[in-house]
Amino acid sequence: MVLKEVDSKQFRDMVRVATHRMGKNAEFVNSLNVFPVPDGDTGTNMNLTIESGAKAVSENPSTSVGDLTESLAKGMLMGARGNSGVITSQLFRGFYKATQGMKTLNAQELANAFTNGVATAYKAVMKPVEGTILTVARVAAQEGADKANDTDDVEEVMKAVVEGAKKALKTTPDLLPVLKQVGVVDSGGQGLLFIYEGFLEGILGENFADQYQPDEGEMDEMINAMHHQSVQGQLATQDITNGYCTEIMVDLNADVPDKKPFDLEEFRKHLSEIGDSLLAVSDGEVAKVHVHTEHPGEVFKYGSQFGQLGKIKIDNMRIQHETIVNDEEEKQEAVDFAVIAVASGNGIRKLFESEGVNRIISGGQTMNPSTADIVDAIKKSGAKKAIILPNNGNIVMAAKQAAEVSDIPVGIVPTKTISQGLTAMLSFDPDASVEDNVEAMTEDLDTVVSGEVTQANRDTTIDDVEIHKNDYLGIVDGSIKVDNVDLVKTTVEMVEKMLDEDSEIVTIMYGRDANKTLADQVVEQLEDNHDDLEFEIHDGGQPVYHFLVSVE
Repeated sequence: MVLKEVDSKQFRDMVRVATHRMGKNAEFVNSLNVFPVPDGDTGTNMNLTIESGAKAVSENPSTSVGDLTESLAKGMLMGARGNSGVITSQLFRGFYKATQGMKTLNAQELANAFTNGVATAYKAVMKPVEGTILTVARVAAQEGADKANDTDDVEEVMKAVVEGAKKALKTTPDLLPVLKQVGVVDSGGQGLLFIYEGFLEGILGENFADQYQPDEGEMDEMINAMHHQSVQGQLATQDITNGYCTEIMVDLNADVPDKKPFDLEEFRKHLSEIGDSLLAVSDGEVAKVHVHTEHPGEVFKYGSQFGQLGKIKIDNMRIQHETIVNDEEEKQEAVDFAVIAVASGNGIRKLFESEGVNRIISGGQTMNPSTADIVDAIKKSGAKKAIILPNNGNIVMAAKQAAEVSDIPVGIVPTKTISQGLTAMLSFDPDASVEDNVEAMTEDLDTVVSGEVTQANRDTTIDDVEIHKNDYLGIVDGSIKVDNVDLVKTTVEMVEKMLDEDSEIVTIMYGRDANKTLADQVVEQLEDNHDDLEFEIHDGGQPVYHFLVSVE
């Protein structure tokens, strides 16, 4: 049977299954990170990006595919995280532009949408690199376009898109040498293939998303994400209509008096009537529930009919929210010219604040903020103009998207490290224009060398450096230079590689997994050979990286 068009119901299925498929495989995509360090987050970023788009689609009651693609594109734009997420959002921005006003999509229109998505994404990237998600998108779209010239069957076009993506993904190591060296395909391209495979499954009517059962770890992550999203979405304490965040775990195998048979859909339906922000999941043996309600006792009573209650948790969100709001209002005031930095670690936050940064967006190496997070920080600053310091190369594109949709002039200083961000602040002039500040602050980025020390999460070889799992790695301006089993020796050797005849100041920020004693040991060994250098030590408190080092 030939399927000649995609209607709104089928498009919703495409988005639903693609979102599920991306979420199910996010950790696998993360594992394809070229660098063997524990901050590979391509899968996480793409998953959160498409989840944001899927949420927007689910909230749009329209029966027009064009309206739904618009919601998908806008949702993904605001939810985009990291370069992979931003590029994915641009692919679907172009997809939407090609489908505006369309009630349904025929085979040719579907192919055209993928093609237009590729054109939009390539324009969004200043220096497109082949062997990445862009290559996978381009070849997939071309295969779809070729098939649309031969058939009017939507299924066949989508199958061609998927096969094109698979074929292109296999070539990424040949196009990008570092992928072949490490022995992986491009992570962003793999993520996009999962999304396209989900689209195909949605068209075919496969219900993998409904059949898949999350494991206990995934259920916990889903509950935590649901609670965070809901609490953050409240505008004011008085807006919280269901004030108790209630969680229970039910052992469905346990015998209880008058036990009732468990049906997940009926379970969800009943709980939705006594609260909101509901998430109820089950693997057949255990059911986990997160719900915001005014009557926690009713949740406990209802759940106990199906098995024995295990974990029980109640939090008063009104008190929590008042504390958060009061703390934020005390810390941050509206300014005329805001400087907004992305950072993680209390010590690093304080360093930026001491340099004149007005607002800090939590994130960086392990959790890239979304476009919406950055837009929100700009709005909350109350400023008439702003500068953004991304402090991570994987956040620059999201920052640029935020600047484009902002209501005030916003400049981006393309800082790729914390050290660059702190150095850039030395040239900030609140009386100068956004453009002049961006120019002056960007010029200073070349005056600092940035180093990072972390642990390897797998064995590999990169740039002739043999890396062993759990060894310490010294990374200089994005290149791995040192591998050693000893943390102090790794850091000392890394700093030695960062120095030149003009070096004057070495700043060391130790993270959560290090301490001042270890930092002092590093300095003591360096001072033996460099009595002309000045050393500074700060408690950064950052995750993942034991030491962040700058040399100026």
